[in-house]
Amino acid sequence: MELQDIFTFQSFHEIWGPYGYGYDLPEMIEKEFGRMKGITYLDHGGTTLFPESQIKAFYQDLTRNIYGNPHSHNLSSRLTHDTVEHVRYRVLEHFNTSPEEHTVIFTSGCTAALKLVAESFPWSSACTGEPGSHFCYLTDNHTSVVGIRGVSGQLGVTSLPVSPHEVEARARHSPRATSAIDSQTAHLFCYPAQSNFSGRKYPLSYARGIQTGRLYPACERPGRWLVLLDAAALVGSSGLDLQENTADFIPISFYKMFGFPTGLGALLVRNEAAAILRKGYFGGGTAAAYLAGEDYFVPKSSVSSRFEDGTISFLDVISVHHGFEALQRLTGGMVRIQQHTFGLARYSYVMLSSLLHSNGQPVAHVYCDNEFQDPSSQGAVLNFNVLDGHGGVVGYSQVDKLASLFNIHIRTGCFCNTGACQVFLGISNQEVKDNLEAGHVCGDSIDLVDGRPTGSVRVSFGYMSTFEDCQKFLSFIVNCFTDKPFRMDEERLARLKLAVPFVDSVGHFSPSASNGQLEHKTDHRDTAPSLISSTNGREIRIHTPKRPEERNNTQILTNIFIYPIKSCAAFEVREWSVGPLGLLHDRTWMVVNENGVCLSQKREPTLGQVQPRISLASNALHITAPGMNVITVPLGDLKEQNLSQRTCQSKVCGDRVQTVDCGDEVASWFSEFLGKPCRLMKQKPDFIRNMKKAPENAGDGPTAVSLVNEAQYLLISRASVEMLQERISGRLDDPSIPQAISMQQLIARFRANLVVTGTNPLEEDDWSGLTIGNTGFRVAGRCGRCQMIGIDQESGARTQEPLKSLSDCRQGKVTFGIYLLQQPMANSSAITTLSVGSPIAPELSKSDDY
Repeated sequence: MELQDIFTFQSFHEIWGPYGYGYDLPEMIEKEFGRMKGITYLDHGGTTLFPESQIKAFYQDLTRNIYGNPHSHNLSSRLTHDTVEHVRYRVLEHFNTSPEEHTVIFTSGCTAALKLVAESFPWSSACTGEPGSHFCYLTDNHTSVVGIRGVSGQLGVTSLPVSPHEVEARARHSPRATSAIDSQTAHLFCYPAQSNFSGRKYPLSYARGIQTGRLYPACERPGRWLVLLDAAALVGSSGLDLQENTADFIPISFYKMFGFPTGLGALLVRNEAAAILRKGYFGGGTAAAYLAGEDYFVPKSSVSSRFEDGTISFLDVISVHHGFEALQRLTGGMVRIQQHTFGLARYSYVMLSSLLHSNGQPVAHVYCDNEFQDPSSQGAVLNFNVLDGHGGVVGYSQVDKLASLFNIHIRTGCFCNTGACQVFLGISNQEVKDNLEAGHVCGDSIDLVDGRPTGSVRVSFGYMSTFEDCQKFLSFIVNCFTDKPFRMDEERLARLKLAVPFVDSVGHFSPSASNGQLEHKTDHRDTAPSLISSTNGREIRIHTPKRPEERNNTQILTNIFIYPIKSCAAFEVREWSVGPLGLLHDRTWMVVNENGVCLSQKREPTLGQVQPRISLASNALHITAPGMNVITVPLGDLKEQNLSQRTCQSKVCGDRVQTVDCGDEVASWFSEFLGKPCRLMKQKPDFIRNMKKAPENAGDGPTAVSLVNEAQYLLISRASVEMLQERISGRLDDPSIPQAISMQQLIARFRANLVVTGTNPLEEDDWSGLTIGNTGFRVAGRCGRCQMIGIDQESGARTQEPLKSLSDCRQGKVTFGIYLLQQPMANSSAITTLSVGSPIAPELSKSDDY
């Protein structure tokens, strides 16, 4: 069975009909999204991408007009005011409503809109004779919605989480009777128009059902029920008709719709509900009148003016107009976008859920509440976990890393939706707490705890997504995760192909469509972690270190590598001085883009072809690259060389760092080589960056580091590299492995500072410290590996290896090599050097934490 015979455009049309927008889609993508060439972008649920024509039109707008502060009254300010008001109308028009029915309040995003409701809602606590307010929310909600309880809870308001099936299962057929109390107590019910986890679309009719007291929980609690509909996940690929939905508050973010601008959202408020909102703080532009010397304040009459504190981001608001224009011009509207994107999601779902390993086991477990038959009940989102041939889950972090090697951009984790994640993955409340105790926090890469997933993989489609994106995604799954020869579940495939889309199925709860062997209620807590990892039928036994008396004491230091410029090529030396931050001049410089963001080989693999060389004799850094002349940068103070002293604040691995610009000449050199504007920055000499995760045995005080990712030094063992090379060589019959990787190439890919001989593979995992010559080091932890080791350091080409083979022989987090910290010397003024050939004396950990 060949991939090219399965994932065909003909098979797409057998599953779904509508595709594109009535013109040459590849031509439009080449013109509007040329930057996507070679990239399969499948994270439109995170943010969609903007077309070039939208930005060009916005730029031309700015160059043709002068936009003043809208709070002034001069001509330029009036132009701004009028343009902003036009955009408000355009937003309302897009959602099929008008200023008579709804008001647009611009915010910094959807979360800010939710916070505005939380802080302005008329919450009341329970008191004698009167019930208090209730904050009720569907458990399948974004974190920012659930976070409203942080405000309401402080006011004595009861929070009530509601599972999706309860809304209708506990409903009443007739509305509850009203009473005088109903008009005095306000309650808020929140639900998503579309789940950001699974893509399930919830009925717009829920709003009216809650407001009239027919649906749970409103049917059991008297009062005035208002509804917040979180539309952020919906509006990127589906329309929202506010004539069909009576929700009182609808928060959105515009980058989900257009990709630009970021940092701008809106709260759409039903005018009938706006009057109940109570605002405390008042900022510039919100007051009709106020007194500084007396507690007197009268707000402006319009709803938007009352809630938009200070000067809004008016240029961003103006850009929204160009977003709507581009969207309409390129697609013809949201109906076509919904049909196109849903078709891609449906096709991916049908094919992925039908994929089988050679033994007949499913390749993926898809998390959904339907079978992708109707775009009115399912969005353009596919959430799943990959399964191995034995039914075990492949961690989402591992899937993400391998996807990056193929330039496939996906989203992993729990997507800020713990409620849905718990339901679909069968994670109890106690297990969430236990996982936290085990070190797992939201957004990290700990994808498995005791063999059970902590999150999943999500792919989501946008209006510029293509069938080729589906092909590449499905081919990636087959090539990287299926036991060959893979199979298709022909019976399931035929059934899903022939399934007639539901017409009137909007909003009715249906059981989860499970595609794997994992059930939500499966309990794996009694399963002991195995010492044997099995991949494609081969067993890999994790190395057990020898006892101290069995060790060979002939280990030596064989290589010393310095990386003067972060993510550029190594500079190998035989002997080198040690400084307070590690090896002298190691990761002292970095390349940043025009926005000051540090560039790495993950984004710019050609950085590996930049060869820095340090000349201590001439006190200079010499930089070469293919096709470029040598350029020199001084090692010393730039000020003494009459070069730029512009200081820049940037981030390295989440840490704020201060750097100094190395000047225009070298900036032009790098810009020419990389083909984009960038600059060379040097860590500011008087700036101290402390290591975040120093081990307990690191000594007194913080440990200073350079622009490294984690620690002062990274060490690998030749024995471990040889073991990995043997595993790669054993897989050369796999067509995904084009050629063998030499020992030297493998060493280069791991970008270590220190390479040592070893007695046994992976024995360094159990070291607590070591001495190299006369210099002592403490182990700061194992080095977690990512897709960067899949980049050939000479050509910049991306390959699956060695990450794939390393993943096969490691359990849990994929690690290789250890981080080191230098121990303080007794004589702090002594100059310490490391030399190739120096003996290595490891120290074993007292206990095995792994």
